[in-house]
Amino acid sequence: MTGFLSGVIRRRRPIAALAAAGALLLSSLLAGCAGNDPHYTLKNIKGLVSPLEFRLTNQDGQAVTAADYRHDLVLLYFGYTQCPDECPTTLTTLANALRTLGPQASQVRVLFVTVDPRRDTTEVLKRYVGNFGPEFVGLRPDQGELTDLSKRYRIAYHYEAPDKYGNYEVDHSSAVFIFDGDGRARLLALSDNNARQVASDLRRLLAGS
Repeated sequence: MTGFLSGVIRRRRPIAALAAAGALLLSSLLAGCAGNDPHYTLKNIKGLVSPLEFRLTNQDGQAVTAADYRHDLVLLYFGYTQCPDECPTTLTTLANALRTLGPQASQVRVLFVTVDPRRDTTEVLKRYVGNFGPEFVGLRPDQGELTDLSKRYRIAYHYEAPDKYGNYEVDHSSAVFIFDGDGRARLLALSDNNARQVASDLRRLLAGS
């Protein structure tokens, strides 16, 4: 179980109490309830996580809701464009998984929600997600929307103190939530899951398993 929990939150340095509490809440939920389904490699979170629901601004400056992505598989990931390691690694893994799917990738959307809306403007998000493929969509919440989403999906984030140039890092949860075409939470991918495993489980979901 240690390996499973290690992927829930990125910890490059000690995290603040609020973020740690959020990570602990998610960890406790998953450790106690998430199961190993013989049909899937990723963690089964069916019935444990709230359905996909949001109203945010996308990378084109348009208001979008979860209903706009119904009938697609949705991979929901929280990060930020200046993340030095976890975000580009995770998004590259997801991009590789989608390439493995071939034409079926058109039925999948990766929603990248920034936890750093102050620096991640819609223009910045559009350039960033464009590096990974057409299935990737950048979403920008305001601070209140981000707080609501973090509570809904029990993710944690914490802004580190800025350096003398005003640059800072953000500690954040690293899990990828996977929702089916009806917006129901189904699977959770963590940092130790590879592209082959993700692609295999997405195929099963697309097949209606």
